[in-house]
Amino acid sequence: MSQHIPRIRVLAQNGALLIREGLRIHFHMPQPHSRLEHAVERALGVYLDAVGHDALGFYATEEGEWVALDGTGWRAARQELHGENFSNVVLSDAENGAMRYYFEYYGKDLGNPERFYSPTVISSLGFWLPTEFLEQHGPNRVSELALTLAKDLPFSFGQAGPSFQCQLDILGVRDEVDARCLRYPGMDVSMLNALASDLGTRVRGPSWMNFLGPPVLTELGGTAALRARLHSPDTTVQELGPDRAVITLGPWPEAGDTEQGQTLPAYRELARVLRPWLYQEHPGPPELNEHHLVKVRRRWERRFLD
Repeated sequence: MSQHIPRIRVLAQNGALLIREGLRIHFHMPQPHSRLEHAVERALGVYLDAVGHDALGFYATEEGEWVALDGTGWRAARQELHGENFSNVVLSDAENGAMRYYFEYYGKDLGNPERFYSPTVISSLGFWLPTEFLEQHGPNRVSELALTLAKDLPFSFGQAGPSFQCQLDILGVRDEVDARCLRYPGMDVSMLNALASDLGTRVRGPSWMNFLGPPVLTELGGTAALRARLHSPDTTVQELGPDRAVITLGPWPEAGDTEQGQTLPAYRELARVLRPWLYQEHPGPPELNEHHLVKVRRRWERRFLD
C-alpha cells in the first residue's frame, strides 16, 4: 500500500466487504440531463478505456436489483442513460461487491417547471478507482484521466482524490466511516445522489484535485486571482478555459493522518480561500445535532478550517 493512502478494509460479520479505500472522481453540473447525456456517454467511454471495458459487470435496475452487463444489460443501461427527461444510472464492478470500479450518473430535468426542483438540485457524475490503479499507473495517469473526463463537462465543481469507498446508507457503515474520517482528512466521505439533491453551485472541502467553474471561480476573480491567493509550494492552478480551472494540491493524492501530524497544510490553505462558498449539510432536528456522530460529521465538514 502507498504511504499516501492507508489500506482500509472493513468487513461485515458474513465476510462481505463494507468499506475500502480508493479514489473518487466526481463532477457537479447545474445543467439539465438533456444537455448532458452525450457528454456523459463520452465520459463513460473515456473511463472504460482507462480501466478496461470488462471492469464494470453489473447494472442497477430501477427496482434496486443488480443485473449482469451482458448485451441486454448494456442496452438497458444505455437506454436509461439517454432517458427522455432525467437519468439515474449506476454500474458496478465485474466482481460483485469488490467496490473497485463504479460509475454513477444522476441527470435531472432541470428547468422543467413541473418538477419543482429546489435551487440546490444539480446533475452529478461520478467514477471510482481502486488504489491499485494508482499504484500501478502512478498519480499522473489518474490526473490525466480526471482532466480528460472534465474536458467536455460543463461543471460548476468537481473533485478527484482519496475516498472511503462504500455505501453510506447501509446500516452501520456510516458509523464505521465516522470512526476513521477525522484521522484521514484527505479522504472523501460522500453519497453522490445526496449531493446531486443538495450541493447546488457550492463547493466542498478540498481534495487532491479541485475543479472550479462558474459561479465560484468568477466570484473569486478568475484563475489568475485564485492563483495569487495560494502559496503552498506544491499547489498548482491550471486554467481549463475562460471560466474553469483545476487546483491540484501536490504531486500525489494524500489522505493525511492527524495521528502522525500530517494535517495537509495546502488543503487548509485552499479551504480558507473557498470558505465563503463551502457546502455544509443541512442541520437536522435540534435533538439530533447533539448526538456524537452528528458532531463528528460537523467536525469533518470543518476539518480544514478549525
